Amino acid sequence: MRIPCPCCGARGNEEFTYLGPAGLTRPAPDASEDAWHAYMHERENPAGMHRELWWHGQGCRAWIVVTRDVRTHRIEHAALARDPEAAR
Repeated sequence: MRIPCPCCGARGNEEFTYLGPAGLTRPAPDASEDAWHAYMHERENPAGMHRELWWHGQGCRAWIVVTRDVRTHRIEHAALARDPEAAR
């Protein structure tokens, strides 16, 4: 799979580290154990389009929001995570 880095252009996915779903809200530090368990371990995994966070560690070291179809790995959009308008 090739990921289109907004800074470096298309690169192989071996240059990136996958973080997880974009837009996931972290619980408060004093949240219940159940809330932390749900945040860490309970994820839906439907087929189709996903918004994901990737880190370009072997390139520009930027965080990127990638929208891709997990069935085919076709990437629809990629934007810098620090740019909220572009990352939508």
